[in-house]
Amino acid sequence: MIEVRLFANFRDNRDKKVFLNANDFSDVQQILDHIGIKNEEVAILLVNGIHSKAEMRLKDEDIVALFPPIAGG
Repeated sequence: MIEVRLFANFRDNRDKKVFLNANDFSDVQQILDHIGIKNEEVAILLVNGIHSKAEMRLKDEDIVALFPPIAGG
């Protein structure tokens, strides 16, 4: 299983964690497409706590964290 953790507005109308079969997804881009998040909407993408890109290859038990741009003041 691959655990996908969604943050901020990525949680709107979605669960904060999604568990996906590792055999069905070879890279992060496939997960983004499946969840319905555009690559350009992702400000921070972590795989197992390490900054990554959508082309990052995935394996069973990986944890993917997705953060949108966050503004504040």
